[in-house]
Amino acid sequence: MIIDRIVDVESGEYAVALVNVPNTLAVFDTHFPRFPVLPGVLLLDGMGAVARLVARQPLRRQQSIHGARFRHYVRPGDQIRITVHATEVAADAFACRAVAEVTGRKVATVRRLRFELEELR
Repeated sequence: MIIDRIVDVESGEYAVALVNVPNTLAVFDTHFPRFPVLPGVLLLDGMGAVARLVARQPLRRQQSIHGARFRHYVRPGDQIRITVHATEVAADAFACRAVAEVTGRKVATVRRLRFELEELR
């Protein structure tokens, strides 16, 4: 998922970004043709992209997702506001919590996203 605009970033603390959902995404042809809905995995991907803005070190890969809740549909034409707050910054891992909102309404929340950090050389 492509971040359209970064609203605010405090390295190591939090980030807020906006993602526009165009009706031209190919996924809407099959998910679902008469009632197009953005797949939850793409919301999680967007949260991961914003988390990469928060982390002070490069992230290698996502290790785990805990407490993910999908509350409402995200439709073509919506603008998603993704907010990520760091909860753990360790020598080998980075963890955060994330919220995705559309027009002030929570559409998805993740209690904990955990990433493995890239080894610095």
